[in-house]
Order: sequence, then C-alpha cells, then structure tokens
Amino acid sequence: MQKKPLNIIFIAIIILFPKQSLTIESLAKTALVIDLSTNEVLLEKNSKAKTYPSSMTKMMTALVAFEKIKNGTLSLDQEFLVSKKAWKMGGSKMFIEVDKRVKVYDLLLGIIVQSGNDASIALAEGISGSEEIFAIEMNNLGKKIGLTQTNFTNSSGWPDDNHYTTAEDLAKIAQYTIENHYELYQMYKLSDFTYSGIKQDNRNPLLYTFEGSDGFKTGYTEAAGYGLVGSAERGDRRLIIVLNGLDSSKSRAQESLRLMDWGFNNFQLVDFFKKNEVIQEVDTWLGKDDKVDLVALNDISVSIPKAQLSSAKVNVIVEEPIATPIQKGDQIAKLQISFADKSSEFPLFSGEDIEQKNFFSRIFSAIYYIILGSN
Repeated sequence: MQKKPLNIIFIAIIILFPKQSLTIESLAKTALVIDLSTNEVLLEKNSKAKTYPSSMTKMMTALVAFEKIKNGTLSLDQEFLVSKKAWKMGGSKMFIEVDKRVKVYDLLLGIIVQSGNDASIALAEGISGSEEIFAIEMNNLGKKIGLTQTNFTNSSGWPDDNHYTTAEDLAKIAQYTIENHYELYQMYKLSDFTYSGIKQDNRNPLLYTFEGSDGFKTGYTEAAGYGLVGSAERGDRRLIIVLNGLDSSKSRAQESLRLMDWGFNNFQLVDFFKKNEVIQEVDTWLGKDDKVDLVALNDISVSIPKAQLSSAKVNVIVEEPIATPIQKGDQIAKLQISFADKSSEFPLFSGEDIEQKNFFSRIFSAIYYIILGSN
C-alpha cells in the first residue's frame, strides 16, 4: 500500500489556541465521552466493564415506548391502568394511584423527568402485560441497536445481580434515541413535571449548569454508586458522556460538568472533505482513462485536540495502479487522518466509471508498461 500525503494547513487555526493537555482522568469507576458529530471516543475508562445501570435503565424503558409510538402500535394519549405492584413500588415515585388510568405521555414524563419506579412498571405492564415480558422486549431491542454486554430484568433499574450493562452500551442507547427519536427525546430536557399536584425537578444536573445540555438520565443504587448519562449540543458538535460509580450526587454533578467542559473546550471539529468532493486522482491499469477520482460518500470530519492541530497528517492509502474496469462507488482506497498517537481511517470510492481498454490496446499497454513502466 502506498501512502500519499496531502497538504492540509492548520497554521491559522493553531495561533488561536494555547497548548493544552490531551488526556484527563475521571473520578468515576467507568466513564466515556463520545463526540457524536464524528463518532469519536474522546475519553474512555473501563467503558466495557460490567456496571449496574440503576435508574439509567429508564432510558431503555422509554426507548421501547418510543419505538412503539413510531411504528404506530402505541400512542401518547393511550391510557394504562395502574396495578397494585406499580403503586407499591419503592424508591423514586411519580405518585400514581392504584386502579387509576394514566396517559402514556404522563407516564413517560414520570419516568424521564421524575425517575418514577412506579411509572416504569405501569408503562411496562401496559405495553407487555407484565414487567417480566417487558424486560424481554428491552433485551430484544438492545440486541437490535447493538448492545453487547447488557441484560435487563426490570424496567426501573431496581437492584438485581443479573441486571447489568456497560458505559459503552448506555452510550449506544443514548445515541440511538437521539438519532431515531429526536422529537420524543425533547422530553428529556424538561426541567420539571407536575403530576397530581406534586411538582418534581429533573434530576439531571447538567440541565442547570451546562449550556446546550438537553437530556438523559441519572441513576443511583448502593451497588452502582452515582451515575449519569448526559448529552449536550453546541454549534455543530454533540457530545454524550457516561459516568458511573461516583460516591455522591455532588461529585456526579461536578464530574459531569467537568467532562462536558473538557470535551467541548479542548477539541475542535475539523472538516476535511465534503461528500463527493474529489480528494485525489490515482492511476488506473489498462483503463480507457489513465486516472480515476477518489471521493468520499460522506463528509469527512474529525474532532482533533486543539493542542494537536499542528501535528495532524492526512494520507491517502492506495495500491496503484487500480485495475479496471472500475464502477462508480467501488471502494478503492482509504484516507488516513492521524495526530499524536491516534489515527482514523475513512473509505474512499471511485467517483466515476472507468472502462477497460479493448483487447489490442491492453496488449499494447502491457508491453509498453514492461518496457517503460507506464500504461
């Protein structure tokens, strides 16, 4: 494979930013910071390690409902009867009453804003008939969206040794929710919700301390410690953070704010190439055209630490010449963007059809190549 460097100049940008540290340590037992704009991991600590999700489970409980609302099998105006099991459930509550009917919309706000365990069970029973069957639906949806180290046994996050996840999987739930249910996701940014005359504030501290924060969920059990999944959007960047295993609600609030600040302040989204932009021409072998355009099928952007902008390098990795015939859209090369000790690769595709020369022209070109080294 040949590497062909491309000249990308950052001098004008570098002057604006003083040198800053690339790494940061998190106080949480598990932590993850992802830039959704590029799907890059900015910080990772034990993100694949088993952890207990506590009330962050309710993100999946809500997501099951969101999926059914989207496919038309559930409506926000639909009402579910509150069972004695839901009414008696301990922990955080929405304060629904037994044998009363509650709208799905209110139950979702009771789950998302008030973190009601009672609301979680009422929704689960209303959708699936029982919380146990609903947990099966949660796990099936988890497999669909790519969760690999998660098992749910209940809808609320109530402690159970067989109810577990990872920071990585929690981030996948958050990302899927934003990307596939953005309108319903707006419920997560409500600062409070009142039901039956009882007003409760959203427990997500980032909603009050970080500009651009618009959602997700806190959690706490003695076994799990204090945790949080949070998301925020500023300009053309959106971050997701996951924390778990902190020792107090105060440290959770401080650590989530610190990591959000770090993620937005220490990285810059650099747009390298636009969709279908010609990145480079490369040689073809026995083609009617001697060159073929390399293009990307999507915009290519990377979040780069501001301190490393000067070290960023861009290379095209290609094995030339490219054998013909070539069809438009064939992957024929890669683009590598590297800085410090990190690199990202993006597929590059043919921007055009290149037909093969006829038989006699191929024979002539092959002989010419053997003698002079060019076709």
